[in-house]
Amino acid sequence: MSDAASLAATVRDLLRRAPRASLATLTETGAPYASLVLTADDGSGAPLLLLSDLAEHTKNLKRDPRASLLVESAEGSNDVLAAARATFLGEAARVADDAAKAAFVTRHPSAAGYAAFNDFALYRFAVARIHLVAGFGRIDWISGDDYRTAASAKAKP
Repeated sequence: MSDAASLAATVRDLLRRAPRASLATLTETGAPYASLVLTADDGSGAPLLLLSDLAEHTKNLKRDPRASLLVESAEGSNDVLAAARATFLGEAARVADDAAKAAFVTRHPSAAGYAAFNDFALYRFAVARIHLVAGFGRIDWISGDDYRTAASAKAKP
């Protein structure tokens, strides 16, 4: 496995295991705004978010789709800063994808209660770059293209 493939596999594993993430969007004035969201893998390594139109982060994304998404896996770690984490940089776009929404609800059964509300919509995160911290001294940048290539190769039988 190439280094890029190995790094992408680590990121993909984090995304699959992380039940939630910190979403950072840009406010109307350009200030960063961070919030807590649920996330799921769309099956090809792209993060999925189910967001309400009433939420501040959604209002921000409608003005400017650029965002970052921090996923981490600190369970079982006595030192949270030594745990693996990945920051996805890119753009979040609203999508009408019933299969992806079903995958999101499968990952988060509690979302079934509000997934059909008119003010909730599914967003797919288009990954431009990823910053991976896989523990102390293991820090790498992964291009979106390298991540997608590795993720799609992994998805094939």
